[in-house]
Amino acid sequence: MLTFTAPGDVRSWSDEQRCAGRSVALVPTMGALHDGHLALIRDARRRSAVVVVSIFVNPLQFNESTDFESYPRPIDDDLVACDREGVDAVYAPTGATMYPERFSTGVAVAGLTASMEGAMRPGHFDGVTTVVTKLFNAVRPRAAIFGEKDYQQLVIIRRMSRDLDLGVEIIGHPIVREPDGVALSSRNARLGPDERVAARCVPRSLEAAARRAAAPGATAAAVTAAAEKATATEPLARPEYVTVFDGETLAELDRLTPSARVATAVWIGDVRLIDNRPLFDG
Repeated sequence: MLTFTAPGDVRSWSDEQRCAGRSVALVPTMGALHDGHLALIRDARRRSAVVVVSIFVNPLQFNESTDFESYPRPIDDDLVACDREGVDAVYAPTGATMYPERFSTGVAVAGLTASMEGAMRPGHFDGVTTVVTKLFNAVRPRAAIFGEKDYQQLVIIRRMSRDLDLGVEIIGHPIVREPDGVALSSRNARLGPDERVAARCVPRSLEAAARRAAAPGATAAAVTAAAEKATATEPLARPEYVTVFDGETLAELDRLTPSARVATAVWIGDVRLIDNRPLFDG
């Protein structure tokens, strides 16, 4: 497995792979790899001859400096995990490499970034789209794999790739969950034992929403209320939002549609968890 830290080096290597007729897939990560990331890597391997994993904790997408500073960075463990999964190359640039002195260019997607995470974390998605554009330009993949846990991010990046003619197929991978339903996240490691038990209220609230959606005459307001009621039973939880939205446009819904999804953000102690799911099968 190769490790690159400079964009020019990984770009030259990737160009060689494509010239040799090998397709390249990228799995962008911020490190602290868990089984959810490994599922993305395996998905990439099924789709492409060459798999690249990027590891970079992107300061532009953090709203709180303390959150950025406390984000786990077990790079040695991450490299071992990538090597074990048969990753061909890891691109792990430094902050100074990604954002050199006088860096002043950003990429923004209008409209889709205004709701949910965008409303709660101003500027977050501008940081995401800027860093992903830079990763795409460095690695030049044919496809990139993103987890559906960050569903709004997935839709935004798909739109960005299409609008800017980046030529990268954006593939969403289903959420990987613990046996108790909690979505895998690097932030889960920061939960204490009681908080980890309390985190079960997050998928439980989404399940309650889906059950309400299946009832005759269900409305988006009733679905949201069902999710909020389920979260309210957990004293350690501080809900930030619950919303029902269209899975393609991200527009908030009043009436349920076949593509409707529900998303939530909940604080468990000082750890913020997000999750989502479709309201209907198929």
